[in-house]
Amino acid sequence: MSSKPMQIAKDLPTTSHAAADIVLDTAYQNISELEWQELFSFAKKSRLPEFITDLFSGKHVNQSEDRPALHSALRNLSKTPVILDGQDVMPSVTKVWQRMDALCNQWVGVTDVIHIGIGGSDFGPRLTIEALAHVSNIESRGMRMHFLANIDTAELARILTHALPHSTRVIIVSKSFTTLETTMNAKAVVAWLKNSGLTQSQINKVLFAVTANISVAKSFGIDEEHIFPFWDWVGGRYSVWSAVGLPIALQYGFKTFEEFLAGAHAMDLHFRNSPLEDNLPVIMALALLHQQEKYDIKSYAAIPYADALDWFPKWLQQLDMESNGKSIGKDGKPVKHSSPVVFGSAGSNAQHSYFQLFHQGPEVIPIDFIAVRKPMSNRPEATAHHRILLSNCLAQAQALAHGKHANNPNDVYPGKRPSNLLLLPELNAYYLGALLALYENRAATLGALWNINSFDQPGVEYGKILAKPIEKALDSGSQHIDASDSIDAVTAARINLLNS
Repeated sequence: MSSKPMQIAKDLPTTSHAAADIVLDTAYQNISELEWQELFSFAKKSRLPEFITDLFSGKHVNQSEDRPALHSALRNLSKTPVILDGQDVMPSVTKVWQRMDALCNQWVGVTDVIHIGIGGSDFGPRLTIEALAHVSNIESRGMRMHFLANIDTAELARILTHALPHSTRVIIVSKSFTTLETTMNAKAVVAWLKNSGLTQSQINKVLFAVTANISVAKSFGIDEEHIFPFWDWVGGRYSVWSAVGLPIALQYGFKTFEEFLAGAHAMDLHFRNSPLEDNLPVIMALALLHQQEKYDIKSYAAIPYADALDWFPKWLQQLDMESNGKSIGKDGKPVKHSSPVVFGSAGSNAQHSYFQLFHQGPEVIPIDFIAVRKPMSNRPEATAHHRILLSNCLAQAQALAHGKHANNPNDVYPGKRPSNLLLLPELNAYYLGALLALYENRAATLGALWNINSFDQPGVEYGKILAKPIEKALDSGSQHIDASDSIDAVTAARINLLNS
């Protein structure tokens, strides 16, 4: 599989732009030339070019945590110095690449890998492993990659039913190494290894960790040479480019992982260096902002017409809503707009699910249609099937844009439903990396336009705090829990019901 981008048509429609050979067509956004000019003017007044420069130069754009957001350094294959507080971070990043490459050459006879992590430690690697599994002729180690995220033991049980303990490796991924779901699942897997007859010495050889908190990982029992670091300037949802993506390299080889990074790096260079008017992440962000202003949209959909990308909307949900789902801006004041609700699934399955709402529902829901030029298999019927798949993608966008008039109200399609078309030359590691980086950079752009810090997530902590006294009450088994400062009357009644 080559990392070289394919050559696309040079004469693109006036509504189309390209980066890393991914084409974005905004023809169905229904945005006039004057409106585009006003949007670009707003972006400049919002100091978006300065924000982009600050993002890549190590400025502390994550103001609430006083940190930069330098995930782009993790895919900086050019190794151009990236200076953070006077120090170049690239030697440390390069060292991790070298260790990942070396580990790929060390594992022999491994049948199963259990990757334990949740949220950003799970979505990116899981999406990439699933997507690349559909790439024809990709080199694969053939290991069973198991992703263990949920604290629900159903997922744990399913994995341990199939994994072979004496040929299993375990990767525990947590930035803090204190995430409750991850540590409890890790302890359960270690107990399974012990109960399967492995000695402590054998267990030590199969446990690996990826974390920013090396000391806690060592206290857990991970040998230091098995710990891969990443840094506090990497947000979890932006971390697949780090050693968090180790399963990608282990399954498909480090060269494939480098191709994944190369596609993302190419998109970063485009985002950093292109004028706003030709900048794919900026154009996509401004189009969404326009639809918020025009229709007050509350949701949008991402529909990849590629079964291999079925996990993409789930990854995107965390990226967008955890990054930008906030009502308070960087200045401490309420914001006008924030992240819409994100949903989606693979087309054409989605057409037989919720497209009715897109076409005839009262709410306008913008859509990103994502299509791939080449079929995703070598089956003899692949060309014919793919032609129908692409036909459906294009037809749905056209129908949503133009609508249909009819005497029978039930047959009326309002039309004027905005959409983008993103067209990938093919689906491989390079273009997948470019696609993910495109959306990462779009999320950062939207945060800048909305005056939101896209790199913290304080809203996810409160529920975790409240869960602790509730768990204690459930553990007590008491059916006489009363309301308190941390447990309200409704929750107390529910605890008593569960304990009955």
